[in-house]
Amino acid sequence: MKNSLSLALFLLLVLGGGLVIGYVMTPGEWYVGLVKPVFTPPAWVFPPAWTLLYILIAIAGWRLWRGLRGSLLMKLWGVQLALNFLWSPTFFGAHLMAAGLAVILALLVTILAIMALAWRRERVVALLFLPYALWVAFASLLNGSLLVLN
Repeated sequence: MKNSLSLALFLLLVLGGGLVIGYVMTPGEWYVGLVKPVFTPPAWVFPPAWTLLYILIAIAGWRLWRGLRGSLLMKLWGVQLALNFLWSPTFFGAHLMAAGLAVILALLVTILAIMALAWRRERVVALLFLPYALWVAFASLLNGSLLVLN
């Protein structure tokens, strides 16, 4: 029961936080008016992709919290979540594409650091973060391209 409750709390924090930020920080007219690279996905891709990623992030955080509470990995997990939640207000809210790129690149580095550090001790966490790393790498390319084109 204790594990189920803690997992539910991680899901609530990550998925709930991500959905709230996504709801409040919609792309809006500013984003619609930007010149976009040809590889920009359709808008409908983002909600299901982020929902799945937030579930994986929550499970990874829960696994770290259960076994490595207080560790560098757990602290880095918190840093990545803060950076993740900071990107939308920076990019969509403040319209700061260069600052958004800095945030998302810091996020990518943090994700990769978590994966590298977790590989030996908590391989499941590293594997849970693989789709996240790939998506954030793609999103970094998209953010950078938007900056260059606009």
